[in-house]
Amino acid sequence: VQLQASGGGLVQPGGSLRISCAASGMNFRLATLAWYRRAPGKQRDLVASITSDGGTAYADPVKGRFTISRDNVRRTVTLQMNSLDPEDTAVYYCNTQNRGRDFWGQGTLVTVSS
Repeated sequence: VQLQASGGGLVQPGGSLRISCAASGMNFRLATLAWYRRAPGKQRDLVASITSDGGTAYADPVKGRFTISRDNVRRTVTLQMNSLDPEDTAVYYCNTQNRGRDFWGQGTLVTVSS
């Protein structure tokens, strides 16, 4: 299983950013996919997840601002982030589980700063 994240960068407070993760080596259509983030000096926390049938869940700090989606043809999972706040600054990781193991993308840095 390989996960390749892309799309991070610098954005001003209140701005938007979209990050994506391309997956290979797995049955993508059956997988639950998730985004985690690790802010400086903090542990890695779950941000959002999406099941194989499109069910979504979000951490309280991002509800109403972030949207997770999946494209089963392109085998990608995307996190649309709106109304970004400096507290959202973190390295974002995509995640899936396969045969009882966790797999992680390499992480993409999102910096929210003026």
